[in-house]
Amino acid sequence: MEVMPFSSFSVTKVPIFRSSALSPSLNYLPQDVCGQKFKLKSRKFSVCAAASGGDSVVTLLDYGAGNVRSVRNAIRYLGFDIKDVQCPEDILNANRLIFPGVGAFAAAMNVLNQKGMAEALCTYIQSDRPFLGICLGLQLLFESSEENGPVKGLGLVPGVVGRFDSSNGFRVPHIGWNALKIESNSGILDDIGGRHVYFVHSYRAMPSNDNKDWISSTCNYGDNFIASIRRGNVHAVQFHPEKSGVVGLSILRRFLQAKHYGVQRPIEREASKLAKRVIACLDVRANDRGDLVVTKGDQYDVREHTKQNEVRNLGKPVELAGQYYKDGADEVSFLNITGFRDFPLGDLPMLQVLRYTSENVFVPLTVGGGIRDFTDGNGRHYTSLEVASEYFRSGADKVSIGSDAVYAAEEYLRTGVKTGKSSLEQISRVYGNQAVVVSIDPRKVYVKNLDDIEFKAVRVKVPGPNGEEYAWYQCTVNGGREGRPIGAYELAKAVEELGAGEILLNCIDCDGQGKGFDIDLIKLISDAVSIPVIASSGAGAVEHFSEVFRETNASAALAAGIFHRKEVRRVISTGTQGSINGSHEVQGCTHLSLPDAALAGALFIGLPLLREPCSPYEY
Repeated sequence: MEVMPFSSFSVTKVPIFRSSALSPSLNYLPQDVCGQKFKLKSRKFSVCAAASGGDSVVTLLDYGAGNVRSVRNAIRYLGFDIKDVQCPEDILNANRLIFPGVGAFAAAMNVLNQKGMAEALCTYIQSDRPFLGICLGLQLLFESSEENGPVKGLGLVPGVVGRFDSSNGFRVPHIGWNALKIESNSGILDDIGGRHVYFVHSYRAMPSNDNKDWISSTCNYGDNFIASIRRGNVHAVQFHPEKSGVVGLSILRRFLQAKHYGVQRPIEREASKLAKRVIACLDVRANDRGDLVVTKGDQYDVREHTKQNEVRNLGKPVELAGQYYKDGADEVSFLNITGFRDFPLGDLPMLQVLRYTSENVFVPLTVGGGIRDFTDGNGRHYTSLEVASEYFRSGADKVSIGSDAVYAAEEYLRTGVKTGKSSLEQISRVYGNQAVVVSIDPRKVYVKNLDDIEFKAVRVKVPGPNGEEYAWYQCTVNGGREGRPIGAYELAKAVEELGAGEILLNCIDCDGQGKGFDIDLIKLISDAVSIPVIASSGAGAVEHFSEVFRETNASAALAAGIFHRKEVRRVISTGTQGSINGSHEVQGCTHLSLPDAALAGALFIGLPLLREPCSPYEY
């Protein structure tokens, strides 16, 4: 797949549009919609023969939670127009309907019921009209969910949606690229059995005798769970095709062009386990001329050591993100360290970066920096939830919280009380913990004796400057400038309890050094929590990725400078959206079956990535 070329991009010259105008939300519809009041049990619907729009129009049911912009961008990328659902009749009149559910089960059902959409949706699906549910859009079809429940669902598919079992050592949420096993004639999934697609969820539906006729594919994560269902023209998938690169785009195209599927038998490949992820990170800030640039720190110092002392400029954020997507990065992470960080909702250039990036980058996007409560210069107070919502509407799939999470953890450890008011708790409650990453910025502090400190310490492989055999990791805030009385171990345990779904584990001492990840630190934290841990800081060679996956329980590894400086020209990770059966064929190399523990996350320097397109579609 070739991503559409990125044009020259200057943030300061792009007109600004409010995201609310671009992403209609059912949450903000008045009770009186389409001129009539709707009550779920008092209104009977019939499906109209007339379709809404022509063959190029897709009806989108956006109930107002999470990043639906990515689905919009994927639909438009494939050449289709979008009609938003404003009232129940829009559902019934749809030619084809996509329901990209994101967030909590109960919140979604509440919106559907309050707006009269639930009954219309059931009528549409029971009439065998073309339907594609995504993630929560699949779960809502089942009878009920255990998420904050039990909560009653639409009841179209037998079964209960339950939480993954983390007691068997599997980390929850299930985040990353996993393989599908095709169970039956799946239509839109033909030819992709065993291919990796992107999942991010804590709850799943399980196969049973009652729903076996619905199941079109399964996935293994501890147990086999339902990855997709199909009955006639009705499809739903637990994964995110809009975030699954070329494979995901082919699935969407097959649904949108229904006449193209159903003639081929699935190509079966051996399903693989969850792949390790390689994430490209872009530190974004304004330079001294006010232009947004990608920079890179040396132990968090982003200025050149020259007479001019300029901000280190490694390229433009949108163009670099697009390049890393083409090169095979599993995810792209933006860290917003601009001078606008004290006023997140006024940071329109960064929002525009997300909007433009998400138009052509179809893997998960994370953004961090400035996500906290604040009061602007006019005295208006914004909650961290409002700030995060703006980022989600602009194209982010996950938000990363730093300093604010440290303060919340300190308060929680001091009082033992979850107030529900911290940014971490607010955002995870509305959008789910899979949407919240906590970024930890620790600094190594050597000690001679474990009795000298109250925080969790480890025996280090390399002794300290004075022969110290132990070290603890002191957490910092404000970009590493201020140390706090809490260790990385204690912080990680606390934020997991407060609702974090993932930990981005940095290390100030290793940042920009290119000597490898801090294995002692990563092993300490990844062994302590049951949520995924992303290893960060220090990657300087291919072997560093293999080492961190071999020596620790990290679920992903993130790097910046090694990619910006083109020390690794192509990223070929175990989960990459160009992967085939969790494997990679590289010219001049033997065939590597990934992900093996010793090889997971491997990169190949200077060798081209060979992708297999999802035949018969080309991009």
